[in-house]
Amino acid sequence: MHPDLEPIAFLLGRWEGAGVGGYPTIESFNFGQEIVFGHNGKPFLTYTSRTWLLDEAGNRVRPLGTETGFWRQLPERRLEVCLSHPTGIVEIYVGEVVFHKIELHTDVVARTASAKDYTGGHRLYGLVNGNLMWAYDMAAMGHEIQSHISAELKRVGDFVPDVV
Repeated sequence: MHPDLEPIAFLLGRWEGAGVGGYPTIESFNFGQEIVFGHNGKPFLTYTSRTWLLDEAGNRVRPLGTETGFWRQLPERRLEVCLSHPTGIVEIYVGEVVFHKIELHTDVVARTASAKDYTGGHRLYGLVNGNLMWAYDMAAMGHEIQSHISAELKRVGDFVPDVV
């Protein structure tokens, strides 16, 4: 692993779990999630997240959001994250890492002409008792930034480097 990634190495691996969501424009819901953080020896982590709607019994109903991107650790515990969504939104987050806590806010949001109105986000990630806890607040559809989704994920797979 590239030595610059040491502050965020705790993210490496495959994580699965469940969370809750809501927003003024939608009904509250439960969702399942898988996040995979990887690396290939370069100074960034790869990132993929998939979510799906859960029914009251915890069964998968249908796919929800997907995002993919790259996490770059900078000097002085600063962090840059580039995320892309298949719905026509690209985000650049900036933030910092303090021990096993990461706080990010959008620096840039770009949208295609067909994308929904989305203007910014704030994300918190933390390792708590071995689980990855995270929360996402967003500003969209004419609303100020507010809580949207949060989840608790358990590590279900160790990371195997993608290095040749």
